[in-house]
Amino acid sequence: MNTKEWYADYINQTVNDIKYPVEPEGLYAPIAYTLASGGKRLRPMLLLAACEACGASADSAVNQALGIEMYHNFTLLHDDVMDRADVRRGRPTVHVKWDDSTAILSGDAMLTMAGRLVMKVVDDKILRPVMELFNTTAMEVYEGQQYDMDFEHRDDVSIDEYLNMIRLKTSVLLGAACKLGAIVGGADAATADSLYEYGTMLGLAFQLQDDYLDTFGDPAVFGKAIGGDILNDKKTYLLISALRCGDDAVASEIASMFGVRSDHKIERIRQLYVEYGIDRLCREAIDYYSDMAEKSVLATELPADAKEFFVDIARKSRARSK
Repeated sequence: MNTKEWYADYINQTVNDIKYPVEPEGLYAPIAYTLASGGKRLRPMLLLAACEACGASADSAVNQALGIEMYHNFTLLHDDVMDRADVRRGRPTVHVKWDDSTAILSGDAMLTMAGRLVMKVVDDKILRPVMELFNTTAMEVYEGQQYDMDFEHRDDVSIDEYLNMIRLKTSVLLGAACKLGAIVGGADAATADSLYEYGTMLGLAFQLQDDYLDTFGDPAVFGKAIGGDILNDKKTYLLISALRCGDDAVASEIASMFGVRSDHKIERIRQLYVEYGIDRLCREAIDYYSDMAEKSVLATELPADAKEFFVDIARKSRARSK
């Protein structure tokens, strides 16, 4: 197995080597801009690592890795339009730098390019399962996004509904990345499914950690001001848990601050989260899903160094501060 740093360098170099058509510049320049913005490259890293863990070379799955990264960034382009986000990875979002129509159209092009890349398999025998997994996952991501939008207008969202939403919107793509790598690597069905479970559980832990850091992270390390979810009344694991903690006074106080945008609101709700153990509940959920990810990969017959690689990612993910 290679190191995370090796995979990151390999992916970044491969992204940098993409040759885009010269015209129309208005379509392709935003795509190049988006992919050059960096990011964790977690999905393609997992895909390549899964492929190598199952006995093939990283080169065997490079097209699928690029396709998954292209697809992920396509969703970000459209998300930023829907959320009216101004900044992504420290740079103006595409709809700000260009306009909404450009972001939508370039995103559409990225989706098509992603599909073309994913279907470039090393063996035609795996084309159908690869494309079925990719298309199923894509639809699940859209379903998750719709649930997220629906939740903005609901005050009765349950924890189970929230977990299902983040599973669809975020986790299944990590699971698919792992399983795609396994399929290309020649894994048996049980191993491929275990790696899918690993990625899905990792994704749940990852999103819950994001929820936690947005409220309790160190802004100097996290890279942005904390409390954005609180200011926007975003339905997160923390907020839903607080509203459903069984104390009507707490729920009423939080609800009374909906629509308010102030530092006092951030501090007061943070205080309530700590006072009623909501922060602890979130940390316990992160640990639970991270543990589930580890168990999924440890149950496989993958080589010891491969298991160590995936376990290390899960453990560092739960401990990350940005």
